[in-house]
Amino acid sequence: MNQSKVEPEPFEYTYYDYPDWDSSDPKPTARPQEVIPPCDPTADDKLFHICMLSISLVVMLILAALNKKNRFCRGFTRGSSSIFSPVNFLDQTQNKGLAMAVFGIVFSKLAVLVLAPDPLPFSQDTPAELKEYMKIISIFYYPVLYYPLLVCGTLQSKAGYAFGSLLSLGHFGILLWQKFDCPQTPEIYKYYALLASLPQLACLAYLCVQFPLLYLKGPKHDEDLDSSYYINYVKSVLKKKSSTASCSSTEKPKLAERIRDTIKSYIYTPEKVFRFPLQLAVSTFIAFVAMYHTALLLVVLVVPTLHIVRAGIDENIAFLLLGFNIVLSEDRMEVVQIVIFYTWLLEVCYLCAMTLSCLVSLIMLMRSMILHRSNLKGLYRGDIYNVYNCQKTIRPSKPGIVCWMGLAGYQAALISLGMIIQTIVFLICFVFLVFLILIPIFSGRNLILFHIAAKAWPVWVTLTLVTALQHVTAKFAFIKQDAGTRDLDNRGSLFLLTYLLYLVNIVLGLVVAIWRLVISALYNILHLGRIDISLLHRTSESCDPAYRYYAHSLKVEVSQSHPVMKAFCSLLLDVQVQSGSAGQKIRDAEEGIQIVHQEKRQSKPGSCRRIRSRWQLLYTLVNNPSLLGSRKHFQLQNTESFLNGLNRLNGTQNYSSKEASKPAGETAETPGTPETPEIPAN
Repeated sequence: MNQSKVEPEPFEYTYYDYPDWDSSDPKPTARPQEVIPPCDPTADDKLFHICMLSISLVVMLILAALNKKNRFCRGFTRGSSSIFSPVNFLDQTQNKGLAMAVFGIVFSKLAVLVLAPDPLPFSQDTPAELKEYMKIISIFYYPVLYYPLLVCGTLQSKAGYAFGSLLSLGHFGILLWQKFDCPQTPEIYKYYALLASLPQLACLAYLCVQFPLLYLKGPKHDEDLDSSYYINYVKSVLKKKSSTASCSSTEKPKLAERIRDTIKSYIYTPEKVFRFPLQLAVSTFIAFVAMYHTALLLVVLVVPTLHIVRAGIDENIAFLLLGFNIVLSEDRMEVVQIVIFYTWLLEVCYLCAMTLSCLVSLIMLMRSMILHRSNLKGLYRGDIYNVYNCQKTIRPSKPGIVCWMGLAGYQAALISLGMIIQTIVFLICFVFLVFLILIPIFSGRNLILFHIAAKAWPVWVTLTLVTALQHVTAKFAFIKQDAGTRDLDNRGSLFLLTYLLYLVNIVLGLVVAIWRLVISALYNILHLGRIDISLLHRTSESCDPAYRYYAHSLKVEVSQSHPVMKAFCSLLLDVQVQSGSAGQKIRDAEEGIQIVHQEKRQSKPGSCRRIRSRWQLLYTLVNNPSLLGSRKHFQLQNTESFLNGLNRLNGTQNYSSKEASKPAGETAETPGTPETPEIPAN
């Protein structure tokens, strides 16, 4: 017997369908939660990475072949531009935009990688037990993937700029294509992947514009020492300061001027004759990118959750609060409205705290840039105590190299952690202000804080009066001024008042201790993201790891990139390369690198020129004491002093016998007395 199979009709969900409808208690069906399905873009990520790795390898081989053999070997051994040395971190005159953009791309990939379900693009549906290992591998994979972009910009050749344009355009086009195909993803928040890729897209777009511009301009063959930056820096050091500035510094500034100077001290303005080292420039830019990613995570992890909680509040919340003896109202619907309003206020407090944390981090980062410049210029002058609490030798060291290599990473990690902690602290402060002060004042209920303050008002009035009494008596009764000097007065009354107020000052000391704890905690939290200052005392700053890394890295930077040292090295190299024009340059250097070229005068005795050059050399060394250790006679000073010490020792042993053999009227000369050394001409 044939039985026809009846296919079931497909079920269509509608919000107006009530299958369990009861006429006595009708309730609408709850709206289902939005589910974002996984999205696979048309441009497969695995295929793209395989193709891009192959193309990058071919580009690296072509660039290596185009470089001359001698330049390739010299670059490998001496650290000049080659495929094995992608960027010269100690060159202050190079274009920093390319390196900063590539570092920004790599950091953006790392920030997205932390929460990605598949850390590597070559594997999908990564098992949970292998995900951590994949993340470790991907930490090394993505720097290798974007390494050719850095090499193309450093080689300073048209071929490198052309290949850089192609590679950056390929990365930018595929990434933009993938985000248009799949703007929503199921990770954390539906638009998190799109928003997290914005810094990467911005850096790639900058490279797509910068590489063609460099290709049209042509490569620059000027080396680091051939730049005029170092000569201009020396000219600025030798330039005389205006007398008006010194006169104005002695005058006491007005209140408006002090406020303006305070605001200016937190706003970074570039100077003409100063360039940031590449390492510090990269760390500052990465800090900005880290601030964006941290703020994005703080928003997408909390705000959507608060929206879900607020949407799920119903009348049952009144019974839940009643279990804790909290009665907001007799009407349950009014309780629902109050709780929804409180949840909205909590969201506002959180957003305000996060915004304030971003502003504080931005201001502190700009302040750090100003102090970076101040510390570098101070170390260039030889002001060691501006950074260190004891005498230090500015030269590379093993911990200095390690700290210099990781400076950008330390800065990004510190500012991210600092923003998270600042957001939590600011949220607690805003919640305390809104829910314990503002809402009770406007509603007239739950005045718990005000009741506690009302019970303790006699104590606060007593402490206020005692503090005011001590200040008033100290000003009018216990201090006398006679002939322009100050001295104690009414000492008996002073001793009596000190004894009577002893117990009250103990209570005041307790208040001061709590206030000190709050201020120190807030200060350290606000400055947690800064590495240019120590959060500990001056004598204990070596125990602050972040500041110790920063101080060690400055040793490497200053010892290898001193502008005055490079200016003199440039002049010495010109002597070896050229004879005529370099001779004129070295004569100009001996004349003190004249700021304004004067007319040539008639030849005078050589002694006048030699004396002038010695005094100008002395002026340069006084303004740059750190260069003193590079001079030949200074390096031989220890050996000479040792030999002189031996001679003096031998002279004193034979002194008594020689003195006895001399005539009575002959004056004896003191052995070992050195002649006054002349300042050697450079």
